[in-house]
Amino acid sequence: QVQLAESGGGLVQAGGSLTLSCAASGNIFRVNSMGWYRQAPGEQREMVATITRGGTTNYADSAKGRFTISRDTVKATVYLRMTSLKPEDAAVYRCNADVLSINGARYLEVWGQGTLVTVSS
Repeated sequence: QVQLAESGGGLVQAGGSLTLSCAASGNIFRVNSMGWYRQAPGEQREMVATITRGGTTNYADSAKGRFTISRDTVKATVYLRMTSLKPEDAAVYRCNADVLSINGARYLEVWGQGTLVTVSS
């Protein structure tokens, strides 16, 4: 069994910064790609940023230049540094991972519970 746990959300003023963390735990052999997604009330979930095990990153247009995704492979943790936050960035942010477990099972879509980011104008 594999779990993801996010942290770091909260209330921030527009223009401020936050760093989200997501740690994978459980019977992990290897964590492949990891990513951050968000969903605002009444909106569909959208990809924010992803990172492969080798460090290749991909960003939504809305995140480019403001957000930075990074990972610590040893700690099986992914981070999302968010700067110049806007009210429209407010959402529940969830991390996602592609995980190979010790018993050989591959979990393509492991999701965390999410962490709430609120941006005041």
